[in-house]
Amino acid sequence: MTATLVAWILLLVIAAYACGGGVDYGAGFWDLLAGGAERGKRPRWLIDHAMAPVWEVNNVWLIFVFILMWTGFPVFFQTVFTALWLPLALAAVGMVLRGAGFALRKPARRLAARRIYGAVFAVSSLVTPFFLGTAAGGVASGRVAPGTTASADAWSNTTSIMAGLLTVAATAFLGAVFLTVDARRFGAVDLIGYFRLRAWISAAALLVLGVTGLTVTDPHASYVHHGLTHGMGLLLVLIAALAVAVTALLVAGPAAGWARYTSVATVALLVAAWGFAQRPYLVPTSLTVQQGAGASASLQWMLIIAAVALVLIGPALVVLYRLDTHGVLEPLADEDVAR
Repeated sequence: MTATLVAWILLLVIAAYACGGGVDYGAGFWDLLAGGAERGKRPRWLIDHAMAPVWEVNNVWLIFVFILMWTGFPVFFQTVFTALWLPLALAAVGMVLRGAGFALRKPARRLAARRIYGAVFAVSSLVTPFFLGTAAGGVASGRVAPGTTASADAWSNTTSIMAGLLTVAATAFLGAVFLTVDARRFGAVDLIGYFRLRAWISAAALLVLGVTGLTVTDPHASYVHHGLTHGMGLLLVLIAALAVAVTALLVAGPAAGWARYTSVATVALLVAAWGFAQRPYLVPTSLTVQQGAGASASLQWMLIIAAVALVLIGPALVVLYRLDTHGVLEPLADEDVAR
């Protein structure tokens, strides 16, 4: 019972990182596609202002994921990081380069340096979620059973690649929706339609990739495929699809601010569907939650730590996100308003 509860907490934290970090990765994705220095100046200006207050905070969720994995489920942690070390290492390098690029591109004095740092930030915003998605797809496919050695087959199979593309599409969807609302918040009228169009495009891409993924991954991840097309997994997938449609409608109307919540719900529901489809396994069909669980004392302490984090850290993060979405943390300077 304790191990199952910790596993659901782990899934919840993964969903939190997918949503919080996904918004930032999505902003970087659209930074990459914004065009040249002159054409992309306005979109990148908005991306900088929208991301600046909270982009570092989302890594709290990732750290929590690692702690829960190696403490609560050491066999699972060893299995994943042995068989999938390469995509995870590439994702980690991408995180470091992405943070460095974003932090250094604004204070850089030379235009060439700003372009290099900006390119590093933008490309890493695509690479990192893709490889995180391929790692998740490798787990879902069941190719990383305990004792599996590292190989390209573990993360370059059809399921993994589709999961990587779906992750990129989900982050692009989140980023475009949030930037559409941010354009309203910052008074950048010219960028509202710009990012609204990209929100619609990414919503369509997310739906197409989701349907395609369910179609082509059946022979490669039969257990998870069955879970996603039956029972609770199917219900969550259908609700997620409905949330995408609702988001596409909201982002075009006067209540666009609500689109942020429905877009986050979309990604959270997809992660939850994956969890329900995979239960009771950590790695289908070779490692159950009970088999991969650590010592009972460690699991009990993890529950205590999770409760403390919920009480102490949770409200602080909620306040931070709320202040950011209401434009309190970084008021615009006079020259920004003039532009």
